[in-house]
Amino acid sequence: MAQVPSLASTVHQRIADALSAALPEAGAADPLLRRSDRADFQANGMLALAKKLKGNPRELAGKVVERLPEDELLAGVEVSGPGFLNVTVADGAITRTLAARAADERLGVPLKEHPGTTVIDWAQPNVAKEMHVGHLRNSVIGNSVVKILEFTGEKVVSRHHIGDWGTQFGMLIQFLIEHPHELDHKDEQVSGEEAMSNLNRLYKASRALFDSDDAFKARARRRVVDLQAGDEETLALWQKFVDESKIYFYSVFDKLDVEIRDEDIVGESGYNDMLAETCRLLEESGVAVRSEGALCVFFDDVKGPEGNPVPLIVQKSDGGFGYAATDLSAIRDRVFNLKADTLLYVVDVRQSLHFKMVFETARRAGWLTDDVKAVQLGFGTVLGKDGKPFKTREGETVRLVDLLDEAIDRASAIVRDKAQDLTEEEIAERGAQVGIGAVKYADLSTSAARDYKFDLDQMVSLNGDTSVYLQYAYARIQSILRKAGEAKPAAHPELALAPAERALGLHLDQFAATVAEAAAEYAPHKLAGYLYQLASLYTAFYDQCPVLRAESAELRENRLFLCDLTARTLRQGMALLGIRTPERL
Repeated sequence: MAQVPSLASTVHQRIADALSAALPEAGAADPLLRRSDRADFQANGMLALAKKLKGNPRELAGKVVERLPEDELLAGVEVSGPGFLNVTVADGAITRTLAARAADERLGVPLKEHPGTTVIDWAQPNVAKEMHVGHLRNSVIGNSVVKILEFTGEKVVSRHHIGDWGTQFGMLIQFLIEHPHELDHKDEQVSGEEAMSNLNRLYKASRALFDSDDAFKARARRRVVDLQAGDEETLALWQKFVDESKIYFYSVFDKLDVEIRDEDIVGESGYNDMLAETCRLLEESGVAVRSEGALCVFFDDVKGPEGNPVPLIVQKSDGGFGYAATDLSAIRDRVFNLKADTLLYVVDVRQSLHFKMVFETARRAGWLTDDVKAVQLGFGTVLGKDGKPFKTREGETVRLVDLLDEAIDRASAIVRDKAQDLTEEEIAERGAQVGIGAVKYADLSTSAARDYKFDLDQMVSLNGDTSVYLQYAYARIQSILRKAGEAKPAAHPELALAPAERALGLHLDQFAATVAEAAAEYAPHKLAGYLYQLASLYTAFYDQCPVLRAESAELRENRLFLCDLTARTLRQGMALLGIRTPERL
């Protein structure tokens, strides 16, 4: 695929060439081009250059303008202020550049020349426990980051580090041994809700027994030892809990419209065989030391409230392994077996200190190097309308599935209200796409590190910065394209553009740059912001520029072309956020 240069990059190159010609002694200087309110672009590079060469920036800017060739790219360049260049692009150049984008199925987004391998750790539910609102963000953000990175050509390996190991399994397995039919299914097909209610019932019953019966408690603790020792019967029953939980997980992820592949689920248990070796390697290299019987890593800059050093405990004094041993073993696996260049962790920002210590330990051990980096994409908390962490009225943690069902119900009511020719089945399908899209977009349109308020009234609003607004913009364009009949979208570079057409065209041209920025910074919110602005500019264009009733056939075709490219850009951008765009709403 031939590279489709953006207008910004073409203009940047043109001014850089003129700069070099006007001032050969400056070498390759950056004109510092950016979008501007005063013109299409503004170049500010003359100020820094004049300072360096001890010259007058306005005079320097004038020399650069003299060296710019007259062709079909620029409509005008003027020197303003202390030596800025205000650059206006020719209408024809905008249309030609957009036509090149439209001819490319990737809309001008290039594939990386030297893609790496990113292992991304996201969507981490716990076996035998219900998914709650706290599992929303890592699932939604992780899913979008995977899609964005893959679209740029990066090799991406997902890892879902599920909580599938630990003390509570001794209790659950022992209870199942003593009550063997509790997880037997009467029929083969069990719904996610049924699977979870089976697990909940088992958990409550085993917990009650564990708390009230010392003999059972002792048997349960011995069962933990059997599990860790790899006893076959114990492992087989443990697997039953994992399988039952997966039925439930998959039903929730399915509702959330997030694809989780079985081979990507590698829970805490997946690193068991590496734990002892990880500890040995750390101790032998002197990275970790024994302190009061525990294997610890100390840091100069990590201190407790009293000013005492707080270590990372890799192995406890009783020989048990902490989370750190598992996380460090996972790093070894991802670097040496999966050959990752980047390890990305979509994990709550409140775990930042833990990961800072784990990454630093891995660096000291030589597992992370200048060629292999680890990044925590820390996310903030989901808050209720009151600005406090989201809870039910009873103060319980909100079940994720209840949240999603309510969003779908709200959205379905809006779709039914607006729907003119949709069947009940179509209303249900669109309701799910709009409701789940609303939840995802509210999350992704906020910078990951920030907390955000979960407000369904706002999320499913047709006005403002919501996914519904974007989905309706897309559906509206599809309706126009259907009504166009014989008139087909076609670019006409010879036509002058109205202000609203220019604004829309210049924004469409920034799609590739926005995707590149969102990928480089793991920042889906930058793509969400771009798409909202695109829908807003399209709305202004639609209000000001008649499409089907345009004054001439050429004008109608060119406006249909702008509609079509906007729709394709919206659709592709929303897909990278993991949000559906229904053809009709």
